[in-house]
Amino acid sequence: MRLGLDIGGTKIDAVVLDAGGGVRTQVRVPTGMGPEAVVASAEQAVHEVVARDDTPLQEVTSIGVGIPGMVDPQGGRVRHAVNLGVTDLALAESLAERVGAPVRLENDVKAAALGAYSLLGLTGTAALLNLGTGVAAGIVIDGRLWRGPGGGAGEVGHIPVDPAGVRCGCGQRGCIETLASGSAVARMWPSKAPLPAFELFDAADAGDQDALKVRRTVASGAASAVRVLALTVDVQTVVIGGGLSNLGDRLLAQVKKVLAEWGEDSPFLASLGLPGRVRMLPPHLSAAAVGAALVGEREQAPLGRGDVVEPPA
Repeated sequence: MRLGLDIGGTKIDAVVLDAGGGVRTQVRVPTGMGPEAVVASAEQAVHEVVARDDTPLQEVTSIGVGIPGMVDPQGGRVRHAVNLGVTDLALAESLAERVGAPVRLENDVKAAALGAYSLLGLTGTAALLNLGTGVAAGIVIDGRLWRGPGGGAGEVGHIPVDPAGVRCGCGQRGCIETLASGSAVARMWPSKAPLPAFELFDAADAGDQDALKVRRTVASGAASAVRVLALTVDVQTVVIGGGLSNLGDRLLAQVKKVLAEWGEDSPFLASLGLPGRVRMLPPHLSAAAVGAALVGEREQAPLGRGDVVEPPA
């Protein structure tokens, strides 16, 4: 019995996978704030999803956890998960002691990449481009996560594309994250609307010139991330996820438009067929929780510094 937990800033999605890797049972519980509360809410999620699945806890063979922050899969620790109030937490050990099953951790974006790869039936090399509060990507090569020697593979959000741009939280200027993230939208389009990105796109559709400029900036930033992933790892598919993916085809069309325009100016870029490589993560797909379950079931050492998948030559 394979369980996966996706621990977010406000909620935990917990899933039980069926034999084919699909979601058999799913529950959602609130996330606690602080180390002890995070562990307690993760334990609650395990008990609730098992109860809803009507399966004894003793039949749980593995639990995988996707969580934001700096994750050490081998040590089972998460650090600097700011939105959870966690500085340093041995989550794998603490949760395993409470539920009596082995637990493995992975960064939530990387887990989501593996989950999207499985749920969407992707092959070869693919990436999940997460456009959330920040920007990052998870890369999967032939069904396995590529983390890199230090676990930093996919940090495309901190690649500068505008040396004269605004300063990023990482200390550099003009990073992709300053253009195509939820925080970037909040900076460029100040709003009290519950969904500022939707308000932005609505205003752009209505012809507002400021909104059109900001929408173009967001789309260009996302397109830049797609281009980086294609040129560095030659990903065959880029799946856009994260909070901004809720815009769906409205965002996808703008990103493809930018990529197509770049191709008109560059025969080299045109030859790569970048617009055809991009798709959206379907709404309400529990990619991170499913990916966490897949990470948790692996019998070998968790993918990390000791188990690096090299990109194809």
